[in-house]
Amino acid sequence: MSAPDGSPVGAERSIGQLFASATADMSALVHDEIALAKAQLKQDVKRGATSGGAFTAAGVLLLFSLPMLNFALAYGIRTWSHWNLAVCFLLSFAANVLIAGFLALIGIVFAKKAKKGRGAQKVAASMKETAGVLQKAKPHARPELPEDRVPQAIEAVARSSS
Repeated sequence: MSAPDGSPVGAERSIGQLFASATADMSALVHDEIALAKAQLKQDVKRGATSGGAFTAAGVLLLFSLPMLNFALAYGIRTWSHWNLAVCFLLSFAANVLIAGFLALIGIVFAKKAKKGRGAQKVAASMKETAGVLQKAKPHARPELPEDRVPQAIEAVARSSS
């Protein structure tokens, strides 16, 4: 029977094994921090893409809807109010500008959220905090072995159980 690191159960681990285990744990921690940074940056990029999409939609709407919507709306206003046709066209253009402004406002909101996203800064702060904790860490004193558990008895148990 053996421990997860391959050493016999009950046997004390050597300094090299402890160092290898600590190195593996630090490596795993660094890899996890990098994965976290990637995930947060991906979220920031997604917000930026949403902002760009909203701005693009606003521009496309303004460009392609003007001729068709302006004619339909202007003639509709003319039929309803009997105003001058030029005033009716101006009112239909103003309606299109309001819709495009609303879409641009949505784009601005998402752009600000993407700009506020500080995923990389959060990860860097977390890594500095982890490094600070690890620098202040002190090894625990090893407990004394009881008299009835001498190393020979541990080795005998380890040999018999393997």
